[in-house]
Order: sequence, then C-alpha cells, then structure tokens
Amino acid sequence: MSAPMTETLHIVGGGMAGSEAAWQAANMGVNVVIHEMRPKVETFAHRTGHLAEMVCSNSFRSDDDEQNAVGLLHWEMRAANGLIMAMADKHRLPAGGALAVDRDPFAESVTAALMNHPNVSVEYGEISELPSDGHWIIATGPLTSTALGAAIQEETGADRLAFFDAIAPIVYADSIDMDVAWLQSRYDKGDTEEERKAYLNCPMTKDQYEAFIDALLAADKTEFHEGETAGYFDGCLPIEVMADRGRETLRFGPMKPVGLTNIHKPDDKPYAVVQLRRDNALGTLYNIVGFQTKMKYGAQTEVFKMIPGLENASFARLGGIHRNTFINSPTLLDDQMRLKSRPNIRFAGQVTGVEGYVESAAMGLLAGRLAAAEILGKPQETAPQNTAMGALVHHITGGAEAKTFQPMNVNFGLFQPVDGLKGGRRGRKDRYKAYTDRAKVEWQAWVDAQASVDA
Repeated sequence: MSAPMTETLHIVGGGMAGSEAAWQAANMGVNVVIHEMRPKVETFAHRTGHLAEMVCSNSFRSDDDEQNAVGLLHWEMRAANGLIMAMADKHRLPAGGALAVDRDPFAESVTAALMNHPNVSVEYGEISELPSDGHWIIATGPLTSTALGAAIQEETGADRLAFFDAIAPIVYADSIDMDVAWLQSRYDKGDTEEERKAYLNCPMTKDQYEAFIDALLAADKTEFHEGETAGYFDGCLPIEVMADRGRETLRFGPMKPVGLTNIHKPDDKPYAVVQLRRDNALGTLYNIVGFQTKMKYGAQTEVFKMIPGLENASFARLGGIHRNTFINSPTLLDDQMRLKSRPNIRFAGQVTGVEGYVESAAMGLLAGRLAAAEILGKPQETAPQNTAMGALVHHITGGAEAKTFQPMNVNFGLFQPVDGLKGGRRGRKDRYKAYTDRAKVEWQAWVDAQASVDA
C-alpha cells in the first residue's frame, strides 16, 4: 500500500465481526490490535480462546447468491477478500444448499491467519470502559461483558436492549440408530452425492409426535432471572417455545416431513421428521437442526431420546440459553457505523442488532474498511444501499423504526424495489435475481473504487 500506517485501529472482540474487521483494515495497511477477553474472562457459550469461535450453530445458511439474500452476502464478502468466507470455504462440510463448516478447524484457521498477519497483534484482557481517544471498533458480540455493557449504557443514556438466544444439542454419530435414520437432504438438494445426503433424518409417526410434544411442554426448563424481561429472537426460538405456540408449529417448522423419503420404509410417509446436520469434517458429530432449547440438561436427554433413532443417543453437548445484548443502532450510530456521541468509536457485529454469523462478519468487514479509510485520510462512503451489505447497514443505522428495533437477518425485504418488476409469488424468482444482479454490479464497483484509491 502506498499510504503509510499513521494510527492504530483497536478492535474490542475477536469474534466474527472483530476478526473480519481486523483482516480488512490490516490488508489496507493499518496497524490493528485485537483486544479479546477470552480465555482470561470466560463466557457461558465459548469453549476455547480461538478467534471467531462458532457457538450456536455451524451453519452460514444458504449459499445461493441468486435467490437468497444471505447467499448474496456470502458473494459480496468473497468479492472483498473476506477472511471469514475464505476460511468457511476451506473448511466446508456437506450441507445441501447451505454453507456449514467444521467449527474448530475454521476458528483455528482464522486465528492463525490473523496471528501471522504483520499488521495484526492480539492483546488478551477485558476492556471495561469506552475509550475517549484513538480509533476503536466495538465488536463484542451478543455476550458483551457486564462492565463494558454498563459503560455503553451510561454513554448512550438508554436501557440496553436484549433478547435471549438458545443453543442446539450435538449428538455423537455412532450413537444414532441407522436402521431407523437415513441420509438425505430435503428434496435431494445438492450437486454431489455427498451433498444430497448431507442430513440424517429421524421419522416420527403421529402418535410419536404427539407424545414428543407432550414431553416437551412438560419438561423442566431454565427460567429467566427476576427482572429479566427480554424476549427471544424469532429466528432462533427454543423448540419448546415454538411448541407452546401450537402443537403443529414444529411440524410446519424444523420438523416438517416434506421432500424426504424414508429408505427403510419408502411407502410410509412420516408425520414429522427430525433432521441432524454434520457438525465436523470427520462426520463423528451431528447437531439437531432447529432444536435450540432451554430445557434443563436432565430433561433434554429424556425428551430427545424419544426421537426414533436417538433412543441410545450420546450427547457431545447439550443445549442451553444465554442472554444477548445489542444497542439501538438507528438512534446511536451514523451511516459510517460511528457512535454519534463519540465518533472515534464504531460498532460492528451482533451488538449492532444484526443476527447471524454472516451478518455479524459482514458488519465487521464494513466497519474495518470504513475505519481504515478514515485513518488513512481517505474517507469512503458506506456500502451502496442496493447491495446486501448496504441494505443491512442502512437498516440498522436509520432504516429501521427505532422504537421497535429488534435483531435482523439480511433479507430481500430490506432492498429497494427494482423498477418494472411485478410483485407476488409468481414474480419472486425474477425479482430476487434482479436484486442480486444489481447488487453484484454495485458492490464490485464499490470495492474496486476503494482499491483504486489505496493503490
């Protein structure tokens, strides 16, 4: 890079957002320090001290960059030399049309790439106050420490917003009864045989499903502490909360039986199906898809062993629930993701009110690039609103209604309409393709413009 390193960029948090922000800024020629409190200060959900450790799931969701908004976000991050996407591709697991990764090697590779970058250093320890000077990105994620959360609350003068998130259990593959379960992706989706058999399926009859729902609703559950009034994020509801909304809810959600044929009994149509997705490259671990739960551990083993094929299941990890924190970004951040009251500080990742690994990393990518450009004296406009990245950042920094602001995944509902296209289900495929075609052109132009300035 022709521009000299003038100032250091400090990033608080080494998760998806912080790791991606560091990578982007460092590649632009800026010296970066990542401040990570783990493993000195542990969290409920993390197991290691690796950067970019995956917790709730091992899936980055759909990789379809023409008909799915998160798939388009994948494309944009790859086009911007994103570290998170590069390592996800390197450690990809079969998952039909989704992008699932081998958790531990993925995190190890992200950590190694940053540790080996000449412009990146890592300091371990908790940052408990908002810094008054220097260039900073707060990317602490949903598990922001109590002390830093209190400092953010004091600075913004508003109550912290929060919701609860749940984790799904993981089962040892060799404890699953393959005389009952079978391998198949829904609708045989996938380009290879391995992709078409990316999921394990456990069928249920109507009686088995009804008994399962009864047990689920009656099971002992972890309750909120007194004074905790936060709700759940709808995209990650515990299964017992879904079941409580109606006995058929799960059967039309994660347990829907469509697109699957039981190879053991091809003439019998299951009433419901529980799916498990491979969780590591060895194929020794499978997570139960959509089965986030707040049941207590003893209840989980009893209830989940009611699932046909899992009667003798052995669990590598049981589910759990934890509190997530995010700020009211529409009122607090400008379009450069800077805290309006302290513009030397940017926020990135889930703490801004985006939901999901990909969205968090994407906001880190954008914050890292914007911060580096500012440090180098070459301020840049934020991402074009017609891109997935731009639609998401526009939503959280002003497009959303502040009074009802809640965590949001990227989706085509955030995109500006394309002129001349009809709405409705029949026109949806053409509309989504138009969104992605337009986004790719504008995103590539934005990335190229920044590259030409830095050259």
